[in-house]
Amino acid sequence: MTHPLTFGWHCHSFPVDGSSAEQFLNQLTTTLDYAKNHFTSAWIDDHLWPWAKFQAPDTPYVECMTSIAYLAARYPQLQFGSSVLCQSYRNPGLLAKMVANLDWMTGGRFIFGIGAGWMVEEYEAFNFDYPKPSVRIAQLEEVIQICQKLWTESPATFEGKYYRV
Repeated sequence: MTHPLTFGWHCHSFPVDGSSAEQFLNQLTTTLDYAKNHFTSAWIDDHLWPWAKFQAPDTPYVECMTSIAYLAARYPQLQFGSSVLCQSYRNPGLLAKMVANLDWMTGGRFIFGIGAGWMVEEYEAFNFDYPKPSVRIAQLEEVIQICQKLWTESPATFEGKYYRV
């Protein structure tokens, strides 16, 4: 191995025990108080709606990017990753800016995980289009290209089938 093996902690983005929002935040920070001494990273889901069938729709839920910003400031010894960001939930240009800003503000401790999305109920609840998988994958490819261009070129432009910057 060229690099030592490291381990990350996957944080729930919602309470699994019916806790209130305040109780859940306390559970999350208590867990990370432990994890900071035993893991190198912590990971937050990018869901806007309860994906677990046992969760009620009004379950308190944390949003990935704002949660990572808060937690990264509170736990400077940990890297933080998105597990994984859904490319459909944010405008590609805004997403590129959010990721670059979060990476800069955390001193390079942000790990950018991104995917095509899968939970139709979540898309419907927030009025997002839910195209077939092949389209979501093609959109994901364009989003990655846009991010790379916006991070490396100035000015940056992109003209794709689904997105334009």
